[in-house]
Amino acid sequence: QVQLVESGGGLVQAGGSLRLSCAASGSISSINGMGWYRQAPGKQRELVATITRAGRTNYADSVKGRFTISRDNAKNTLFLQMNSLKPEDTAVYYCNAEILYSSTFVSWGQGTQVTVSS
Repeated sequence: QVQLVESGGGLVQAGGSLRLSCAASGSISSINGMGWYRQAPGKQRELVATITRAGRTNYADSVKGRFTISRDNAKNTLFLQMNSLKPEDTAVYYCNAEILYSSTFVSWGQGTQVTVSS
């Protein structure tokens, strides 16, 4: 059993910053790719950023230059530093991870709410 637990969400004014964390625990041999996704009310879930185990990153155009994804492989933890936040960044943010144990599978967190006021 694997758990991904996000934290760090909250209410912030436009232009502010937040740092999200996602801690993976349970039956884990290794974690390949990890990522952050978000879902705004009435919209589909969308990719925010991904990072490989080696640290190669990919970002949605809407967050490039404002968000930074990083990870601590030793602690099985994923981060998302969000700067210059905009009201359109308001969403529930989810982390996911490709877990290696007896097989390979993708696990998702329960989500953390980020609200940016104008």
